[in-house]
Amino acid sequence: MRHIKTIGLLAISSLALAACGEGAGGGTRDSIRAVGSSTVFPFAKLVAENFARSNPEFKSPLIESTGTGGGINLFCSGVGANTPDMVNASRRMKLGEFETCQANGVTDIVELQVGLDGIAFASAQGGIMMNLTPKIVYEALAASPYGGEQTSETWADVDPSLPDEPILVYGPPSTSGTRDALKELILEVGCKSNEDMKALKESDEDKYDQICTEVRADGRYVDQGEQDNLIVQKIENSPRSVGVFGYSYLEENLDKVQGLPMNGVEPTYDNISSFAYPGARPLYVYVKAAHRSAIPGLDQYLQEWVSSWGPGGTLANIGLVPSPDAEREKNATAATEYVTISADDLK
Repeated sequence: MRHIKTIGLLAISSLALAACGEGAGGGTRDSIRAVGSSTVFPFAKLVAENFARSNPEFKSPLIESTGTGGGINLFCSGVGANTPDMVNASRRMKLGEFETCQANGVTDIVELQVGLDGIAFASAQGGIMMNLTPKIVYEALAASPYGGEQTSETWADVDPSLPDEPILVYGPPSTSGTRDALKELILEVGCKSNEDMKALKESDEDKYDQICTEVRADGRYVDQGEQDNLIVQKIENSPRSVGVFGYSYLEENLDKVQGLPMNGVEPTYDNISSFAYPGARPLYVYVKAAHRSAIPGLDQYLQEWVSSWGPGGTLANIGLVPSPDAEREKNATAATEYVTISADDLK
């Protein structure tokens, strides 16, 4: 369970952090630096802008879109002014990543669930329309569906009820948290509809992971990089194609694209907040407690998140789906008291 850890010697932590930064060639830093998810990026950017307006005595935070996996690698590289204070993540930190953090001296980590998002499947307004299921998506995109050869060229090849149009999906790269969520929430669910795959998970997990999550590399799935807005542009210009990105990008671009239902459920605000839509997922921010008193404005920036993530808040206005009340209350406490996580929380 989560626990509150006392960060000792807070009075000299600023000096210790500065010394750590200088030892690594990083020097000192007087502004917050956050890296990570392209999905969380627009929300973090808005919080940073509001923070800068409300707290002119502090410099505006630097927010970098590096992808969740790449951002966590940077975050876990060590403690010091040359390392990020925070990482934005479109999935929860993995146990192996947490252990890397610990090994590199990043021992006190605060986890905040800042809200919910959905993995939206979409096409251009007036473009291809179909009711998808995790099984359909898996069979269309898997490199080796159920361990066999991938032969589907059109959506109708996967399911005769679907359009006889070429499969062309623009989606996130392997470093993206959106790609991880696509694997866990959609591809694996579709794969496990097969009883043999369920049994394979028990007998050979590595082979199961390969069969159930590896995406085809023959040009039918196109890795479009970390910028989800580029996927919007691609499908807008290619009406027969499908895009995969965070729900917020769908809501922001409804004049250009349309959501595709999954299991007959539309990717809407209400359906994601209730987890009725299969692609719903929580979004996270991770913070180094060791940087708390060393980086000016870090406390205030976290409180800006807390005041922004509720129903009717500024983040909901740009597509973030608020977490349930109890979850928001727990995370508000974590942001205020620097409640840190342990390995057991991630198992």
